[in-house]
Amino acid sequence: MRLALYQPDIPQNTGAMLRLAACFGLGVDVILPAGFILDDRRMRRSGMDYIDQVALARHSSWAAYLESRDGGTGRLVLLTTKGDRAYTDFAYGAEDSLLVGRESSGVPPEVAAAADARLVIPMRPGLRSLNVAMAAAIVTAEAIRQLNESEKIARRAS
Repeated sequence: MRLALYQPDIPQNTGAMLRLAACFGLGVDVILPAGFILDDRRMRRSGMDYIDQVALARHSSWAAYLESRDGGTGRLVLLTTKGDRAYTDFAYGAEDSLLVGRESSGVPPEVAAAADARLVIPMRPGLRSLNVAMAAAIVTAEAIRQLNESEKIARRAS
């Protein structure tokens, strides 16, 4: 499983998501341009020394990212406030890439259209959204829970 960050705006959130990826063994794709220099000290502070434990790929554009996925087996799963399915009602696969948008504006329509699934985290009415790093953590935890459960079932069956 991978975590894909579309043009991140805030270095601290990016650092937190890199730390999340390190702890759960996810690869990370950063789709540029970012709103900061990726070596930013604020990103390093929130990611601490975990950043060096992440398989990080940088892509110069959305087109370059799509090209890198060409022929891949995993689905592109967008986390969005405009999702059509709750994140808990989705069956995750080990090859999936969880895509989060910019903190300031999410993703443009062409990026949303390219996703195989658009998932939402249900919230109280009247509230716009969670912090992008928190949303990534919530959905990553559910995906890993499901995948671990599937592994347990497969081991029992064999």
